[in-house]
Amino acid sequence: MFNDFKAFINKGNVVDLAVAVIIGAAFGKIVSSLTDDLIMPVIGYLTGGLDFSSHFIRLGAIPADFKGSVTSYADLKSAGVPLLGFGQFITVAVNFLIVAFVVFLMVRAIQKLERKKKEAPAAPPAPAEEVVLLREILAELKKKG
Repeated sequence: MFNDFKAFINKGNVVDLAVAVIIGAAFGKIVSSLTDDLIMPVIGYLTGGLDFSSHFIRLGAIPADFKGSVTSYADLKSAGVPLLGFGQFITVAVNFLIVAFVVFLMVRAIQKLERKKKEAPAAPPAPAEEVVLLREILAELKKKG
């Protein structure tokens, strides 16, 4: 069983998948920063200061020993207050759309490259040495005759 596992791990697909997961995690952080730090503030500015991450509906009571801000989604959530965080959902949905669009652009670019490779005519193979030699002999015979 250990040998089967070792063979499975050494396959190229597993290594490729591991690399893709690591790169995907890093890409997810970049997209989160892009959304949280660049896109959502612009949307907030365009909508008059609207901050989507702080929009929520409280579904339960606030604990008596609560020390945070009653308008802070993060504080209330960490205190265990049941919340309907539709603003956070909007932010995550924007993240998803950005990731989906970037993946679409990457796949589209790869497909274009593959089409160009298929459309480019392959150079004809060089003739064999015997053919070249026979052509030279024929050319010499034509000169003499």
